[in-house]
This record gives sequence, structure tokens and C-alpha cells, in this order.
Amino acid sequence: MLKFSSLLLVSASLLSLAFTPKKINIPACSIYGTVSDNSSSDIIPFAGLKLFKQDTILLSSVASDMNGQYCFNNIPSGEYKLVVNYVGYTTRTIKAIKVTSTGNLKLNIKLSSNQLVLQDVKVAEKEIVHTTSNFAYKNSVGKAGGKNYTTSYNQPNRVANDFNTEEYHKIDDNEFKDSKKDPLSTFSIDVDKASYSNVRRFITQGQLPQPDAVRVEEMINYFAYNYPQPKGNDPFSITTQYMDCPWNSQHNLIHIGLQGKEVKLENIPANNLVFLIDVSGSMNDPNKLPLLKSGLRLLVENMREQDKVSLVVYAGAAGVVLPPTSGKEKGKIFDAMEQLEAGGSTAGGEGILLAYKTAKENFLSNGNNRIILATDGDFNVGTSSDGELVRLIEKQRESGVFLTVLGFGSGNYKDSKMEQLADKGNGNYAYIDNILEAKKVLVKEMGGTLLTIAKDVKIQIEFNPNKVKAYRLVGYENRLLNNEDFNNDKKDAGELGSGHNVTAIYEIIPAGSSELVASVDELKYQKTLSTVTAPNNEVMTIKFRYKEPKDTVSKLITEVMIDKKLSTNQVSDDCRFAMAVAEFGMLLRDSKFKGEANYKSILAMARSSKGKDEEGYRAEFIRLVEMAELLKK
Repeated sequence: MLKFSSLLLVSASLLSLAFTPKKINIPACSIYGTVSDNSSSDIIPFAGLKLFKQDTILLSSVASDMNGQYCFNNIPSGEYKLVVNYVGYTTRTIKAIKVTSTGNLKLNIKLSSNQLVLQDVKVAEKEIVHTTSNFAYKNSVGKAGGKNYTTSYNQPNRVANDFNTEEYHKIDDNEFKDSKKDPLSTFSIDVDKASYSNVRRFITQGQLPQPDAVRVEEMINYFAYNYPQPKGNDPFSITTQYMDCPWNSQHNLIHIGLQGKEVKLENIPANNLVFLIDVSGSMNDPNKLPLLKSGLRLLVENMREQDKVSLVVYAGAAGVVLPPTSGKEKGKIFDAMEQLEAGGSTAGGEGILLAYKTAKENFLSNGNNRIILATDGDFNVGTSSDGELVRLIEKQRESGVFLTVLGFGSGNYKDSKMEQLADKGNGNYAYIDNILEAKKVLVKEMGGTLLTIAKDVKIQIEFNPNKVKAYRLVGYENRLLNNEDFNNDKKDAGELGSGHNVTAIYEIIPAGSSELVASVDELKYQKTLSTVTAPNNEVMTIKFRYKEPKDTVSKLITEVMIDKKLSTNQVSDDCRFAMAVAEFGMLLRDSKFKGEANYKSILAMARSSKGKDEEGYRAEFIRLVEMAELLKK
């Protein structure tokens, strides 16, 4: 049996062998010193330190480095309160700290162990392996709870918000494909919506997003569309429309809409939910752990007696702070969440393993088994690379446990990592930038967020060269599949939740156009496929494959689109609004395919297609476009 605090200090010592921090520049520090253990005098790396003015206003937050040293820079003269915390130690508050104009106040800090115990822990060379899920402590008032602390900052003498390490995958827009030589287009559906709320965060903070943060399909799919509910045995309906292209008058557009069957909340099977919460030091900011806890409270308030909630946290190591608890015992769940504070390094891979272990131990054969991972994605201890984490998730998804990823925060946000985890974990991904977004994802859309009605949903389209000279899928760059993947049931694809809808848009160069399309040389040993006259004036054939949530064999749906092209004004409001969002996304990305796209046309189309908009999301989109136009000037 090991004290968790001692375990983390051992882990930190191992890390220090491969990490040499920069020396703190003492003359530049307003307040500096060392954090150490009160009884052993061992240094404490990754401790979280928060400096408050007027007792409650957070002025700055830093973390101690691998030598236990910390530094607050550029603190004005005045009186302050300092709060210091670390996993396994009692939080210490130091009041009436006086900073003068000369600065250089040295303040060494001793922390006392709170006797947090983690049983049966094996310390491996590269990671800590837990052989039991018992993880708890008694705080000063005797309530059960848990604390983990960490930081991802590798420049200890700088305030966390002074630099930006956000990460996004590079996106190259889909090119036009010649329908004679490449008639098939295959991709996985995407119900993630993180990109839109992340783009909103950039714009409302007064800056345009970087192009790779803009995934056009996620922006389009952020909004609800009034597609018809499915009538047959299949779990989704299919809607198609063929129209003029608003940003290129020489092109056409094809609009495809899927609508998932809506399951009423009272009819959703019992939930086995494991909240996997990042309580590392990088989660210290108000828009991270505090917002996370407020959002999860909204979800718990809607839990039923038959639902079970577990709480797993991770920082330098991982542990279970709340065993499976009935949704009826909301007070107990809230108490456990309220005990969480942030500080330390981030062993995300270890937390994921423990969460899956917890979910599988309490698996409901006829229920919904899901992990809800809430993090900024800044993993820096143990299994942390994108490749390692993806392989870990791919192995675990075979258990029948689904994954929802909720992203929080800015500055060190790792969008690229979290998008991959949700994609490979049979799950969905949302970015929570405010409490209203938390309500949208975890309350209003809870059925779709938590209940999967179809998995591995793939789309394959065959274009008729007599009608289509070339085509381009708008967005979905990270979801493209090889054509042979469509019939391969072992190939993972996207999941569709209860009530979810999915929209895809193709930009079409019509047959007979004189526009040049990039192509390869004529083949020497094979003849180019000759076209035939398609029956019934067909533009394309659409094929869908999907699996029931517990099945391993897919089902096939086939639809045909007839050449009945409409003008932009003749199509539905939903279709025109989706086009406005797509056009906005291409403009933000400065896509080479944006054609004549401009803010004036986007606003005109969005305003004319706003519809009822009971929740106000479309009106908010219009305001974002207006703000982006001003920022562009």
C-alpha cells in the first residue's frame, strides 16, 4: 500500500531524468520559491499555485517545475492571497502576501500530506498500472472525494496564458474528381460538432480562427435540420436535393441529409456512464474544470434511478473517486465532483485504461455503456502520443463501450488528439466553450450524445458521367475512405445517435462544361470506362452501409437521385442554411474553391433561411458572420 503523494513524487523523479527545466530568472520574479513536503522536505513538482487579489479575483496561476520551483512574473504592488494544491496534499492558503515595487519576494511553501491512499499499485518503468479501482480520501469534513493535480506547462517561469500550444491537424481541401476516371466517392459520416463551437470561441474573443481549426462538415452538422423521421425498419431517413451552387454560378450542388430515429428519453435503455475527468494543472482555468463540473451537473440532473454514474480522474496517475452510483443519488455524485481540483502532470492514457476497466466491470448487456472523457487533451505522461492513444482506443472499442469526448479551454487545447480519440472510439466529439453549449450537448441533445442507434455508417456515391463531369465533397477531409472500405465490415466508420442528423454537400461540375479538371494521363494497358445512358435520368446512386449497435455485419441501403435541379430559391430553408454555413466555412479557410463566396451573400442566405429558430442557434450564426466580417477588415 502506497501513499498517492509518495507515488507521484517517485513518478516525478523518474520523469526528471529525461527533463531538465530552465532555471528560474529570479530578478524577473515578483514572487518565487520552492514547494516541498512538510515532513520529508522532498520537492513537489507540478504543484498548482493561484494568486488572488481582493481575496477572490484570480490574477495569475503557475505551476512548480521539476525542481519544485515556481515564479510569478510582473505582479503589481499590493496585497494578495496565494492558494497552493497538489494531489495527496492538503490545500494551503497563504493570506496577506505583500508585494512591493522591487518584487523578488521569496516564499518557500511546505505542504502537508492528507493521507490519500491508493492500494495495490505497481510502478512500472514507463507507466503506473493499477490493479484495483479503489481510490478515495477523507477530507476535513469527512466526505468521500478525490483530488488529482497536474500541469502541462513546460516553461515554469511563465504564466500559463502567455503562450499558445493549441494543435490542429492540417486540412487540405478535397479536390475535384473526374467522374469518368474516378466515379466513386466513399466516406464515413461525421456527427462531431466541436469545430463550430471552437470557431465561435475564436471569433467572440476577437480573432479569426486558424484555417485548420475549421472543419466545414462539423460546422454544417452543428445545426439541427428538419429532415423527416424514418418510417421503415432502418434507423435513419435519407433526403436529397439538387440545386444551383451559390458561390459558383457554373456549378451545381447536391445536398444529402440523414435523420436518425429519435428515441424519447424515457425509452432510452439504462446508462452505465463513466465520467473520465482530467484534473491536471492545465485544467486550472475557469473555462476548464469549473465549467466542466457545471456542465456535468446539468447531465446528472437528468439521470434516472436505473442509470449508473462512475467518476474516474487522472493527473500524474489515475483513480476511481466514485464507484457506480445510481442517478437517484444526485447529492452523492455532486459531492464527489465538487471535491475535484486541478494540478500536476497529465497521464491521460492511464486514465483511459482505468475508465474502460470501470465501464466493463459494470457493463449493462441491454444498456448504454459509455465513457465521457472531459479534457483539454494535453496529455504529457505515459501513453501520450497521438499514435499510442489511437491504438489504445481502437483496442478498447471492441468491448462495446462507446466514447464521448468533451473538449475544454484554450491556449494548450489539443483538438487534433481529441478528434482522433472520438473517431476511433466509436464516439462523438464536442467542444464546450460556455455553459449554454454544455446545456445543448448534455441536456438538449442528450439522446444523440449518449445513445448510438447505428454504428460504422458509411456512404458511397457513384456519379453518372453523362450528368456529372467532376465532383468535390465539401469537408469530410478527415473522414475519407478507400472505395474498397465500403464493403469491409472490419473498417471503422462514424456513429449516429438518437435524433442526430448528418448533412453532406457535393459541389458538381455538370457534364458538358468546358472547365478543365485535373486528371492523370491516359492508361496504356487499360481502356477508359465507357459511359452508358443512365436510366430515368439518374445523376448518381447513393449507397449506405450501417450496423446495429451490437452487430458486426452491416446492412445496405441504396437510393438513386434523378436530375431535377432546382434554383437556390426553390430548395428548403434547411438546405439553404446549410449552404450558407458551408460557404462561411470555406471563406474562413480561405479555400481555393470559395469562388464568389462573400459575407454579404452568406448573410442574405442565412437570414432568409433562419426559419423558426426556437433555440436561437441560427440567429447566433448570423451574428458570428457579422463579427467575422468586421474582424476581416
